Amino acid sequence: MKNNKAVYSNVDEYIATFPADIRQRLETIRTAIRAAAPEAREKISYQIPAYELNGNLIYFAGYKNHTSIYPIPRGTQAFQQKVQPYVFGRGTLRFANHQPLPMQLIHEVIQARLAEHLEKNALTGKTRS
Repeated sequence: MKNNKAVYSNVDEYIATFPADIRQRLETIRTAIRAAAPEAREKISYQIPAYELNGNLIYFAGYKNHTSIYPIPRGTQAFQQKVQPYVFGRGTLRFANHQPLPMQLIHEVIQARLAEHLEKNALTGKTRS
């Protein structure tokens, strides 16, 4: 039986498979992650873009009708209220492709996820190098 599922070797390959409007959304998220965590290594994991910094930091993905970021950081109650309209499932933020990306919120999500990840690494003794 033939497996038709795409296999990507890097994030550029993954992004190139989408129409121009979705590619732009993915590149915008990619740029925001790179700016917040320049030391993080970009990779493909579970066949979607991911960043690791002493373990998996954050993932993002494009789909026909939405763009997603994973996982959702815990954050404060106020933060949870901000992300609530975009929560889908247990750990996914889903942004409809027919609406502008909420970049201020996405920056907050990335910063919160980075802080959460670095705190976890500090508790387990992992370093940034």
